[in-house]
Amino acid sequence: MSELTTDRIQTRASDGIGWLTLNNPERRNAISLDMWRGIGVALEAFQRDDAVRVVVMRGAGGQAFASGADISEFDHHRANAEQRKAYGGVAAVAHDWLRRLDKPLLALIQGFCIGGGLGVALHADVRFATPASRFAIPAAKLGLGYDHGAVAALARLIGASAARDLLFSARRVEADEAHRLGLINFLVADDEIEARVVAYAKTIAGNAPLTLRAAKAALHAFEHPPITAADETRLAALVDACFDSEDYAEGRRAFAEKRPPKFRGR
Repeated sequence: MSELTTDRIQTRASDGIGWLTLNNPERRNAISLDMWRGIGVALEAFQRDDAVRVVVMRGAGGQAFASGADISEFDHHRANAEQRKAYGGVAAVAHDWLRRLDKPLLALIQGFCIGGGLGVALHADVRFATPASRFAIPAAKLGLGYDHGAVAALARLIGASAARDLLFSARRVEADEAHRLGLINFLVADDEIEARVVAYAKTIAGNAPLTLRAAKAALHAFEHPPITAADETRLAALVDACFDSEDYAEGRRAFAEKRPPKFRGR
């Protein structure tokens, strides 16, 4: 497995929580090409680490989750369609891991969450944001195109009509409107958000990993029809694994003994 080769992506893990930090605060955490590479490497590592039960993404510095892709690189890496394909190939690996991660993925959003940064946040299963957070997809003001997958993810979350508004107008959305639209799940005061996310993540980390994996897979299938016969078989196997697990027996014992269960993911 590859190792991180940039300090612009930082990771740590404790109490069952893996933290992925976009660390480019001087550019409001604009995502550079090396950061796209690092996102994929970090998520692959968290996927393979059984001690990590849930992953939290955030931006460094408190002023932005991510202000989009790093436009300063576009003249060198994204100036035409051919370069866009090469650049997109690197970003696609990151997006693939954002989709493939079978553990719950949370986003802690402070400040700007724009363009490609919002695209990353849309992969989170649950999003927390502060009242000062701002959201936008400014592609129409830059003349670039958004891939079908990114547009579809936005439309699935907030509906096609609201997605048209954001994509066509390229307008900035305040946090309260983002909450109403469903772009974010929880709106939390800035001085409370980290504690709130940690508490929520610890709750998830204490739940049965096999159950979470089966639930996430089923939701992913629901959002990406059609569901094939192979999908049905795979999803049924994930449910069977829950019922055949030591964790299910532990859950029943803990309930009978009126104590918190201690799940081991097997």
